Formats: sequence, C-alpha cells, structure tokens
Amino acid sequence: MPAISATVVARDTFSRIAKRNWAQEEAGVIVVFCITFVVAVGLIALFIHKKLAARREKRAQQHV
Repeated sequence: MPAISATVVARDTFSRIAKRNWAQEEAGVIVVFCITFVVAVGLIALFIHKKLAARREKRAQQHV
C-alpha cells in the first residue's frame, strides 16, 4: 500500500476549497451586504456630522 503524499492531499484540499465559491453562487446576498454597509456608513457619518456641528455651535455660543 503506497504512502499518501502530502502534496496530493494538499492539492486535493485546495481544489475542493477553490471549487466552492460561495460569493459567486450567492451574488444577491453580497449585494445586500454591500448596500447595508453603505447605508450604515452613511448613518454613522450623519451622526458624527451632527455631533460635530452641535459641538461647533456650543463653542461659538460660549465665546460670544
């Protein structure tokens, strides 16, 4: 019985991993993830902008 070569095992494992491309099979899910990420970043940016604007306004009120 021949010994199992480590390179053969590695090659077979890699080919199994390479064949399974989940993102390509489920493109709709990736689109939803991207849209959700863009909306979340936009909301976070809006929140930060409002906080900074309020901080600037408060500083302007104190110096007057």
